[in-house]
Amino acid sequence: MFRKTPPPSSPVVTQPVERVTSVLGSGINWQGNLRGSGGIRIEGTFEGDIAIKGMVVIGETGRVTCENLRSNTVIVAGLVRGSITAEKLEIRSTGRVWGDVVTVAFATEEGAFLRGQVRMEDHVDLNLDPFGSRPPAEGELFSGEAEQNIGE
Repeated sequence: MFRKTPPPSSPVVTQPVERVTSVLGSGINWQGNLRGSGGIRIEGTFEGDIAIKGMVVIGETGRVTCENLRSNTVIVAGLVRGSITAEKLEIRSTGRVWGDVVTVAFATEEGAFLRGQVRMEDHVDLNLDPFGSRPPAEGELFSGEAEQNIGE
C-alpha cells in the first residue's frame, strides 16, 4: 500500500575516464596503435594512431607522431605531429602541434604553438569503438597492453 515503486531503469552510459591510468615513460620509444578506454600520459616517443575513450596527456617530454589522435580529452604539453580530433583540446605553453584540429572546446596558454587548421564543431563523432567486431591486429595495443623498445 505505501510501497515506493522504483524509478524505471535507464540505460547505463559509461563516461570517459578523466584521469591518467597508464604512463608511457620518458625513456620509452613505442611504435604501434593504441586503442581502448582509460587515461594515458605519454612522456616518451610514440609513433602510430591513438583512439582512446578517455584522456590523452602528452607531457613536456612527450613526442607523438600519428595520422590521427582521437580522444575525448587531449592535453598537449609536448609535441604532436598529426591531426587531433577531440571533444576538448588544451595546448599548454610548452605544447607544439603540427596538424589540423577538430574539437568542441579549445584552449591554449600563452606560448602554445599550433600550425594547422582549427575546426570548431557543436559535436564531434570520435568513433572510439576499440576494434569493432575483430580482434586487435598485430601492432595494435589495447587497454594498457604495451610493446616497448627501450634504448632505441
